[in-house]
Amino acid sequence: MKRTLLFTLLLCVACTVSAQRAMRPSDVYKLKSVSDPQLSPDGNWIAYVVSTPDSAKDKYDSDVWMINWEGTESLRLTTSAEGESRPRWSPDGKYLTFLSSRYETKSSQIWKLDRRGGEAVKLTELKYGISDYIWSPDAKKIALIIKDQESVDDRDKKKTTPPIVMDRYHFKSDGDGYLERKREHLYLFDVESKKLDTLTKGDFDVDNPIWSPDSKQLAFVSNRTPDADRNANNDIWIIDAKKGSTPRQLTTWKGADTSPAWSPDGKYIAYLQSRFEDFNIYDQPYLAYISVTGGTPVLLSQKVDRDISSPRWSADSQALYVAIEDDRTSHITSFDLAGNHKAITSGEQVFFTPQGGINNRWVMISSDPRTPNEVYALDNGKARRVTHIHDDFLKSLNLATVKGFNSVSKDGTVVGGLLYWPAGKPSSEKLPLILWIHGGPTSQDDYSFDLTSQMFAAKGYAVANVNYRGSNGKGLAFSKAIFADWGNKEVMDILGAADYLVKIGAADPNRLGIGGWSYGGILTDYTTATDTRFKAAASGAGSALQLSMYGSDQYTLQYEKELGVPWKNVDKWMKVSYPFFKADKIKTPTLYMVGEKDFNVPAAGSEQMYQALKTLGVPTQFVVYPGQFHGISVPSYQIDRFTRWTAWYDQYLGNGLNQTLPPKK
Repeated sequence: MKRTLLFTLLLCVACTVSAQRAMRPSDVYKLKSVSDPQLSPDGNWIAYVVSTPDSAKDKYDSDVWMINWEGTESLRLTTSAEGESRPRWSPDGKYLTFLSSRYETKSSQIWKLDRRGGEAVKLTELKYGISDYIWSPDAKKIALIIKDQESVDDRDKKKTTPPIVMDRYHFKSDGDGYLERKREHLYLFDVESKKLDTLTKGDFDVDNPIWSPDSKQLAFVSNRTPDADRNANNDIWIIDAKKGSTPRQLTTWKGADTSPAWSPDGKYIAYLQSRFEDFNIYDQPYLAYISVTGGTPVLLSQKVDRDISSPRWSADSQALYVAIEDDRTSHITSFDLAGNHKAITSGEQVFFTPQGGINNRWVMISSDPRTPNEVYALDNGKARRVTHIHDDFLKSLNLATVKGFNSVSKDGTVVGGLLYWPAGKPSSEKLPLILWIHGGPTSQDDYSFDLTSQMFAAKGYAVANVNYRGSNGKGLAFSKAIFADWGNKEVMDILGAADYLVKIGAADPNRLGIGGWSYGGILTDYTTATDTRFKAAASGAGSALQLSMYGSDQYTLQYEKELGVPWKNVDKWMKVSYPFFKADKIKTPTLYMVGEKDFNVPAAGSEQMYQALKTLGVPTQFVVYPGQFHGISVPSYQIDRFTRWTAWYDQYLGNGLNQTLPPKK
């Protein structure tokens, strides 16, 4: 068969002898995470966080590092076993602070490092844990976000945990568990006197605090409607930075106003404004700004039909820098105050979370298909890699090549995807294919480092990531196309991609596998209930009997806005629950997995499908990771999951590796 342009781009290295090795599950212990870069006030240093797996303690340890602007001098600043996060420079440049419960500290507090050297000392000694904080521009005060909670001392005195009492509409959340009326509020900490003042209180939450340039006011995000759990009406408020002040509502849009950023000249606040007044998970917000005195906001990005995040002002208050997701990429883009925009970064990689703006210097995180997250600098419009955390790890690996492709679904929709081709495999070979599906659905597979896809490719599989309808990156209509119609167009797009890869000779039609986590697990169930061609499946943290998820997971508001309440819209609920009611159509051996404490997609979603296949005699297995939420965070469990996934696919796709499944424990 004539090979397409796609395969002329894939590297054929079958005849090359390489000292590099394939990736293996134990490499989880070698892969670090780089995040939260912060530029110093003089623009000469960058603080950031490195999270490292600890195989002995079976957890991740986060430390604060610092590197100079040129990227030539790197220093590790913290070494405690408890971990440190959220490094922030004091605006006068004297200190670098961070959050930690290190040593004998029983809750998350602020610690400070003197720039001149020495050990970190505890700046706050509160009885309550701090969720977030931000320095005032004059470096005299720090705004804190603290959640209503028992003091550490009172908690330690109790022998029995008291009952959890709830009367909220939104009463559970993954990672947080059951929700009482414990709210997050804004406090003011005086650095010199160490006095703590309360700024907000009441039955509502406060988020995203930012200071005015003159240190006299704070802006924050809060939903103060009578029943905030039932809507997305977040607004931006402004309050004087002194005890007893009354907040002033700045924005009045009935939808969501979030991510405020105060202009350096003090005149405006930039933010993100939802397109829809009502809650809608497919929403892609506009970039907006408004005068600090109020009035009509200016929407800058109405002509940009893409998802926008992380607005930041330039130092002269004349431009805004944001990250924009666009068809498998994410790039930094600037907007002037008239709405004119231009992309600052480019290429087949992702850039996100811009920070800085000092002397036209910016820092951000970036990744590409062969490189995990690293810190990048943006210097006069040119992106430059600063950190090289993963170089030693990567130089020993023979990674898959990654190329984009487009497939056409049966209704004519063009869908973008990524194909991972194993190192050393000639382009003429038909390989067993795993369609690995992203969650969300409002997310996208992009040109960033994907450990899961690389891990499968290392075992000899071609791996396809498909940005099915519902995904970000191709505009609001593409994302919203699956509204109240789950398991229809997405399945069509997944099957269209499979057909395309078989047609061009990349995939062996008799050795097709499928899998994913979260909505990827849900879509796996939809697909195997629709098409029997798949010889193996792995449904992680998924669900099929959606009717049973109402009140069991954390998405009640979405369900009611999109499907309506079950007792009035039972037909819609039954329609999107078809994998369970068509379980007898499923012939694919399926491995189900879930975190024991998952409130995002609870275990019941997997339990029901496992039981159905077990009853029907279809090969299946169910794995529960103890104590885990929606994301599996324990390194040994991550390794176990990779091992089980590849062994399952090897067993049913005949890949020749024939691994033995890990023993039952």
